[in-house]
Amino acid sequence: MQLDEQMKCWNHAAVKVLDIRRIVMEAGAQLSSYTLPANGFIYTIRGTAQLQLDGQTYKAERFYMLHGAKGSSLDIQTNEEFEYILLYYRAFLAFPSYRKKWLLAQPEVAPFSLQYGFTPSSPLGLLRYLDELEGAWVQSGSLDLLHTKSLFYQFIHEMMVQLAEQEIKTELADPVKQTLRYIQNHYREQVTLDFLAEQFNYSSRHLSMQFKRQTGYSPIDYLIQTRIAKARNLLLRSDATLSEIAAEVGYSDVYYFSRIFKKHVGISPIQYQRKMREEARTEDRPLVISESSIGPRWKSRYIDCENHYQYIDGGSTPMKRRKTSSSMIMVALLSITMLLAACSSGTAQTPAAGEGTGASSNNSSTAVSSDTGSQTNKDNETRTVSTVKGDVVVPANPKRVVVLYLQGDVVALGIKPIATSEVFNGAAYKSELEGVNSLGTWFEPNPEAVIDLDPDLIIVPSEETYTLLKDIAPTVYIPYEKMTTEERLQSIASVFGKEQEAETLINNLNSKVEESKQTLADAGILDKTVSIVEGGLKGMVVVESKQYGRGSQALYEYLGMKAPEVVQKKIDVVSEAGGSNLSMEVLPEYIGDYVFRSVYEGADNLTDDPIWSSIPAVKEGRLIEIDFDFFYYSDIYSVNKQLDFVVEKLLAAPRAQ
Repeated sequence: MQLDEQMKCWNHAAVKVLDIRRIVMEAGAQLSSYTLPANGFIYTIRGTAQLQLDGQTYKAERFYMLHGAKGSSLDIQTNEEFEYILLYYRAFLAFPSYRKKWLLAQPEVAPFSLQYGFTPSSPLGLLRYLDELEGAWVQSGSLDLLHTKSLFYQFIHEMMVQLAEQEIKTELADPVKQTLRYIQNHYREQVTLDFLAEQFNYSSRHLSMQFKRQTGYSPIDYLIQTRIAKARNLLLRSDATLSEIAAEVGYSDVYYFSRIFKKHVGISPIQYQRKMREEARTEDRPLVISESSIGPRWKSRYIDCENHYQYIDGGSTPMKRRKTSSSMIMVALLSITMLLAACSSGTAQTPAAGEGTGASSNNSSTAVSSDTGSQTNKDNETRTVSTVKGDVVVPANPKRVVVLYLQGDVVALGIKPIATSEVFNGAAYKSELEGVNSLGTWFEPNPEAVIDLDPDLIIVPSEETYTLLKDIAPTVYIPYEKMTTEERLQSIASVFGKEQEAETLINNLNSKVEESKQTLADAGILDKTVSIVEGGLKGMVVVESKQYGRGSQALYEYLGMKAPEVVQKKIDVVSEAGGSNLSMEVLPEYIGDYVFRSVYEGADNLTDDPIWSSIPAVKEGRLIEIDFDFFYYSDIYSVNKQLDFVVEKLLAAPRAQ
């Protein structure tokens, strides 16, 4: 960014002075790795010192001006008593039209982020403004603060005049270098992508994209690798406990540390320590091994099912594949080379405005349902989807789809995502997602893991998950709990341009329902009552809604079967998931001619309970146990399979009189 562009920014800027202070350092004193909390000016008044800003060295004598961007790392080494004024400020482009124009022209550049140092041609003029600024700032009255802002503009004008006269070379602060340096110095602390973005005055998405282009890693992946490398060193070079090592590298939960270590290295920390020490003894070589912040991880063909991680070579968020060298020296050299290349790399080009984002579009769109709709733009291979959150521009043919909870409908449409929230082992579509990355529970996905997967489309089921992930990639929120199965499928289909496939699936489901109803009617079962329960000896939940799950949609909504009158009255008026928790003593009143009981591993065995065993449906063999995992989901894929199961079991059970 040229100096004249910076001047244009100041013409459209709103500013706030955050702090101004005078600092005196003794001869020989040092300031190391101080992170500027805001954009700032450093103006030396007397003495000499060597200043470093983001690794760039400046020799400061009296009357030297240095400007640094927020997040820059400052080092000072004094030669004699050294006095300077430090002025912090915040500035932003005040007018929306100019701000939009700026972002379209150079989205990779943060305004007011130039770094430069120079000796003013008229130093006392700048000092006068700074002295007056300091005096007004100390008073802190409303009128004084207004005066401070006025003096700040005058100070900026005088400085820009002198910069232009001397044709001072300026450079942009590199947020990737800043992030690398920050992680190396602060990996023990709580660090998030949002925090890093705020620290260096960039959006989370933009910082992540720039960082990954220059280094091949996301910022959080780099943080994890840095922590793992430090942990490896400690495991090899010390007898510290696992808890001590976890705390030292930034993890308060030793169990979580062990899990993430195993995920990225391939074996547990203790196994790694034992393996490396055994190899050291076998090869008769020193135990101290060079470790880089980012190094290759140990490969593992198989890792057990702990926390649903099922993978070969990696975990639920696989890194880019790298070859494993047999020489540790080559490993260290390769890792150091990568780091140096990352730090010296120039700023990469960014996508054009609107590319790969969920920003609103001016394109018109035709709604397919009340919640979402789509319109394909063949020129740039995108589709504008109308959602409850506004229009979202998505890829016409997404290749890297992340979906939370709604994976059954996605699978039914013939799409295999790259990652989903955890799926119960007994889910109808479990086998269809073999090899797909797991992101944890659907309501608490790991955004860092999602970023690392570099998705081009995200589908979420809640406001919370939408807010959490919307800045990573185009994100579509499907309010599934307010939709029927058909409406939900149509909404998801519109995102992929698969409306015809959805229509076929719905027609096939309706045909199956009609055939199933006729089969049950012919067998004299369709008009019998049916109950769905879940629980054990201490109490039972009786399902009282078509939207509860556990087969309620298959039985009550699609097949149209009825519950006992006391339950049916609630089913007829309840539109959301509902059920009553009952004691075993009153349970018989709520049980119909047939009873479906949802069971799971560890469920109570009710065989010897006299009340349960006396219920006619149970006593006469019309008890049908259903697997919790299999009947948990209500997508069209699952409902199809559940219908098959329900009809088969009803036909096989003794007939109710």
